[in-house]
Amino acid sequence: MRILLAEDDKDLNKALTWQLTGRGYSVDSCFDGDEALYYGAQDIYDVILLDRMLPCQAGTEVLATLRRQSVHAPVILITALGTLEDKIEGLDLGADDYLVKPFAFEELLARIRCVTRRSAVLQAQPDALVYEDISWSAQDLCLTGPAGSNTLSRREGGLLESFLHLPEQTIARETLLLKVWGPDSDVEEGNLDNYVYFLRRRLKAVGSRLQIKTVRGVGYRLAPASSGEQANRSAQTSETARGRKA
Repeated sequence: MRILLAEDDKDLNKALTWQLTGRGYSVDSCFDGDEALYYGAQDIYDVILLDRMLPCQAGTEVLATLRRQSVHAPVILITALGTLEDKIEGLDLGADDYLVKPFAFEELLARIRCVTRRSAVLQAQPDALVYEDISWSAQDLCLTGPAGSNTLSRREGGLLESFLHLPEQTIARETLLLKVWGPDSDVEEGNLDNYVYFLRRRLKAVGSRLQIKTVRGVGYRLAPASSGEQANRSAQTSETARGRKA
């Protein structure tokens, strides 16, 4: 899961980034409203943690602009302003939750889980994402399927999570590059193809019927194999096994 953290207190920003990264989240952090708007407008984040009182432009202004730009990522406003009127204003502007400083880190984690617990295809579990016949634990970097488990690299895990949050939907190549490598990366597009290949092998190794399908000229889509595709895969596996015995 990719998180944007916009917090101008450098010590708090550093501490939250370290703690969230330690829990398996991928975090991009910034320190003012202009940066928050720039990063948020890329529409690549699963959650945005937004300080209300930021330099350059307030977090509430950033939030209002993102919603006008049809960025629908869940936003948690983090602020020292905790009156009822402040909370109502933030929620009316489009925030999904409102967390008052000081707060416990475990409460922040709970609120992140809460605002992201929306997809009907993903079973809400504290430590794993489950779709069809696989389970993915970001904390352990562990992919589990019918035939066993496999440890993924962080890059492979980030790519898998991008697909799991939008199953059976075509995701553009540009979006995957932004989500997995970040907006400031100069990664070559060929790297995406390489990691899709790696991830396909991982899915096959754990016995999953899920496939990453190429949508030519657009990007990729994670979806269960059709009955015909599954039959072909089984036949190829059997043929390979007979060849080894021979």
